[in-house]
Amino acid sequence: MIERRTLLAGLAAGAAASAVKPAAAQSWKSAYPELVYAVVPAENASGVTDRYTPFTEYLTRQLGTKVTLRVANDYAAVIEGQRAGNIHIGYYGPASFSRALLTGVKTTAFVIDVNSDGSKGYYSVFYVKKDSPYKTIEDLKGKNLGLVDPNSTSGYNMPLYTLNKHNINAEQYFNKVLVTGSHENAVLALWQGTVDTCANWWNAADDSNLTRMLDKGMIKTADGKPAKVDDFRIILKSDLIINSPTAYLDSLPEDLKSAIRTAYLDAAKNDKAAFDRLSDGKNRPWQPIDNTAYNDTIKLIQFVDHLRKANG
Repeated sequence: MIERRTLLAGLAAGAAASAVKPAAAQSWKSAYPELVYAVVPAENASGVTDRYTPFTEYLTRQLGTKVTLRVANDYAAVIEGQRAGNIHIGYYGPASFSRALLTGVKTTAFVIDVNSDGSKGYYSVFYVKKDSPYKTIEDLKGKNLGLVDPNSTSGYNMPLYTLNKHNINAEQYFNKVLVTGSHENAVLALWQGTVDTCANWWNAADDSNLTRMLDKGMIKTADGKPAKVDDFRIILKSDLIINSPTAYLDSLPEDLKSAIRTAYLDAAKNDKAAFDRLSDGKNRPWQPIDNTAYNDTIKLIQFVDHLRKANG
């Protein structure tokens, strides 16, 4: 009789636990009827919206709660949005994510972009126009340099670090250093003659911010014809930069984090069209990552911070 009561009690407890479990699994949806997904402005706002809207819709379907896309005005907006808890999922550049960690934002990287060849890095390059007389970075002393944003890795931090390796202090070496605000603006400033060289991101000959701009017809020659990759030359390339992370707030419930991770890791399988749209079909599926992968990038931005302070 004692054994039977014990068995019945155990069955009742199990039934109660199974009845509670689905409610617990769904509890985060009532607390988070909307999730905000923010993206750094690697291209103009309409370009980011076109690229990321299908994926945002995929996340909404996969998570079962509304996911709203927010295109950040600048890199710092994602950092501060996550600091305030207003941005639940953020797509960063490596330097802006490292800046977030360095300044105490409670956020965790969970996936990293993967290139078509399986590598997880990219480069900062210095472009000049093909018809310019400049062959090396040394030819540009006293000329104008276009950078992107102080929190951009390939458009600001790595270029300054790369120049320093060539014993060049940008503020002293160039006539002007212009911060253009976006990778696209930097290329346009070069094309229009506002600067003589500009820094930008580059994955491969057929995969860069420049090739994306050309594919969209954003650059025209004087006679109105589309510009070509050959209208530009790379005169300096940086060391490899670790690829960009996507990060969620540490404060999110663990079951929600798990659901987000799964949605990302399965995206290429579940909605290939939306996934491919993000990189024009040139990336492989995301892979897991953690914050320690960005320790070297933290050191990079600390170096650039020191350099800027030294320049006053």
